[in-house]
Amino acid sequence: MCFLALPLDIFLECHFNSFYIYRKLADKVAAFGFYVVVPDFFYGDPYIENLERPLLVYMRDHLPDKGFEDAKQVIEALKCKGISSIGAAGFCWGAKVVVELAKYAYVQAIVLLHPSFVSWQDVQAVEVPISILGAEIDPISPPQLLKKFAEVLKAKPEVDGFVKIFPGARHGWTVRYKDEDAVAVKLADEAHKDMVDWFVKYVQ
Repeated sequence: MCFLALPLDIFLECHFNSFYIYRKLADKVAAFGFYVVVPDFFYGDPYIENLERPLLVYMRDHLPDKGFEDAKQVIEALKCKGISSIGAAGFCWGAKVVVELAKYAYVQAIVLLHPSFVSWQDVQAVEVPISILGAEIDPISPPQLLKKFAEVLKAKPEVDGFVKIFPGARHGWTVRYKDEDAVAVKLADEAHKDMVDWFVKYVQ
């Protein structure tokens, strides 16, 4: 069994602690017996605020469609290693990549954490168990959209779905926090546990 994490947060350079957190999270998941893979589909090119290369220009070089194709190659490589059961988690930008994988059942289960670029139509097309963990304070995937996701999943009983809105949390809360902030750590740990529990249920 494998846990494929797609952090792919385009603002990692503004949150230098995120790399440490992703590593710690990978170790936490591995402790449950998962083989953990955390690919960098930005290929060492995080977004850095630059007037000559604004965000919209940068994003043209890093479209989720390319991430989807890259992810399929990673999954194929894992299968060549004899791994047949794979769960995928997508953080922010990575959520769009993961939801595309789930439309074609390339993986056995997915978790979206503070998703970006994901529509209710995307969720409706998913063919594997999906858990969506969202923030109460998030202009990218606001609670109204998260509730729409829940409605869509409720109307599709053949696919097990779960949507949770974390009170007081902001977009990126699962990987953008400081260890000395006890409230932020507690919120992140709760989301991490929900994510692991989902994969233990559907991937192990």
